[in-house]
Amino acid sequence: MAIKYKRVLLKLSGEALSGDKGFGLDVDTVTRICQGIKQAHELGAQIAIVVGGGNFWRGRSSGEMERTRADQIGMLATTMNALAVADALEHLGLAVRVQTALNMQQVAEPYIRNRAIRHLEKGRIVILACGTGNPFFSTDTASALRAAEINADIIFKATMVDGVYDKDPKKYPDAKKYDTLSFSRVLNDQLAVMDSTAATMCRDNGLPILVFDILHPENIARAVRGEAIGTLVTE
Repeated sequence: MAIKYKRVLLKLSGEALSGDKGFGLDVDTVTRICQGIKQAHELGAQIAIVVGGGNFWRGRSSGEMERTRADQIGMLATTMNALAVADALEHLGLAVRVQTALNMQQVAEPYIRNRAIRHLEKGRIVILACGTGNPFFSTDTASALRAAEINADIIFKATMVDGVYDKDPKKYPDAKKYDTLSFSRVLNDQLAVMDSTAATMCRDNGLPILVFDILHPENIARAVRGEAIGTLVTE
């Protein structure tokens, strides 16, 4: 079956990996998500993954801690998630490489753009941890940066809701879901897609974002095929 997107960057939030526990890693949830990734990979898609760390640490809610140090702890949290996802994917028979924006060569490769692309071309899944390696930048921004660097066709933002709404659908039953959006609308209306730095970078580099529900991991394969799911953000 033909696929619409050959090379994708999948943004996985840390919260998605914690399942119903709300903190840490839920092994069954991680395995289900990785089974969805495997389905998409078997269709022929090249997949890079950026992981968040919010299931272990949220730097902006760390109280009086200095922001740079709080963000560095968050980068380490993303590495724990990356290693856990890599392990689950390897148990499913996939070849995986973890690359980190901070140097920790005992546990992962350093992020090198050409090496990451080469892994993708060889059919390996590449998991990118530590965000951009800099404080004050979210893993959403890291997703936009890495997607642009590896020439991804699209960013898949796998979230806990099935798309982008005009207001929080958990609080407002009359919330309206968008099928498509422009980046200008996202930025002007401050819609909860990605932070403004990430959205601006995607807009300026012609990178579409597809926001969909990771509670049904088969959505990853459906998205690769180009099925109408979630909310597509383009310019």
